[in-house]
Amino acid sequence: MYKKVIFDCIIKLGDNMKILLGVSNRHVHLSTDDYKILFEKEDLTKVRDLVQPHQYVSDVFVDIKTAKNIIKKVRVLGPLRNYTQVEISKTDSYFLGIEPPISTSGNLENAKEIEIIGPHGSIVRKSAIIADRHIHITQQQKEKLGFKDVEEVSVLFETEKSTIFSNVKLKVCDEANLEMHLDIDDANGALLKTGDYGKIVILTKQ
Repeated sequence: MYKKVIFDCIIKLGDNMKILLGVSNRHVHLSTDDYKILFEKEDLTKVRDLVQPHQYVSDVFVDIKTAKNIIKKVRVLGPLRNYTQVEISKTDSYFLGIEPPISTSGNLENAKEIEIIGPHGSIVRKSAIIADRHIHITQQQKEKLGFKDVEEVSVLFETEKSTIFSNVKLKVCDEANLEMHLDIDDANGALLKTGDYGKIVILTKQ
């Protein structure tokens, strides 16, 4: 079992333990079938690459709607997947009047129902989640950093509102550029932006 070191006893690791931050605003991932319903096209058009391999910003947007409210022009990210997922912040959830779970991407077991509206149609899917804090990492990177058997870490960001984020999951991928993802609420609260760097802090066994 792991526990975080007490704040004033934290040992900062070397520069090789710096972690790049990517801040995620609300966005949507679409399955191939749902994309065809919404846009009547076969595939997305790439605007620019994201940090993670094969992931990119597309040129299309959808509206997301509940019985309470609607958020317009939410970006669709590529590539198309085998599931549809709407990632929002807690602030968004208050506005929309739903209580989505904090979940790992792809785990839609308790996702909340939401309507997704495109230019050629709309769908209703149990797809709304708040993404957990996580770091994209390969198994080889985990082992190199000494985290072979570690599933979660804490990450320190030093700003005017310095913050330690705990319960940051190590999301193992076959291909990954080492990068931490926070949602917009977490980032704003600590005065952070995409491109900032944090430091992984030591965990201890008990």
